[in-house]
Amino acid sequence: MSSFFSLTDAGLTTDRLILRSWHPGEITAVLDGARPPHWAPDFPAEGDQVIADLLAEHPTWLGEYGHRQITERDGGLVVGSIGLFWPPGDGALEIGYGIVPSRRGRGYASEATRALTAFAFTAPGVHTVYANVELSNPASIRVLEKAGFQRSHTDTEQGTARLVSSTAPTAQR
Repeated sequence: MSSFFSLTDAGLTTDRLILRSWHPGEITAVLDGARPPHWAPDFPAEGDQVIADLLAEHPTWLGEYGHRQITERDGGLVVGSIGLFWPPGDGALEIGYGIVPSRRGRGYASEATRALTAFAFTAPGVHTVYANVELSNPASIRVLEKAGFQRSHTDTEQGTARLVSSTAPTAQR
């Protein structure tokens, strides 16, 4: 196990975050437009709403290696979500993430990405974690680079880049 995350009953924990599986009631809350008090004022963001829709359609994505909410350890506020798109294809898993605007710029996305990527490598047969990012989103590319991912190729026609991690990332901030 890595020195920058641990697995507890609460979920994956890092120095500042808890990555825990979505509860079915939270998916319903997003879909119904409810506002639990433990959510940041701008959670869910648009991407979280998309994920909630997908989780309602694909409940198996809530498994051990599935989608998680990103929660601040200090205060317990949900500030985003992160997930692996299960099952792996030929040993590769796609990762996706988002932090609400009010909590961006704190390194949470890279910290969560490092932890979930390292955890992904504990899954049987997984040897690669990747993300496809729009070139118009340099902040997301930087998140992945800070998490230890490297660009594998760029598709200028589609306006995307694929970044990959083929080994467990090292702790850094």
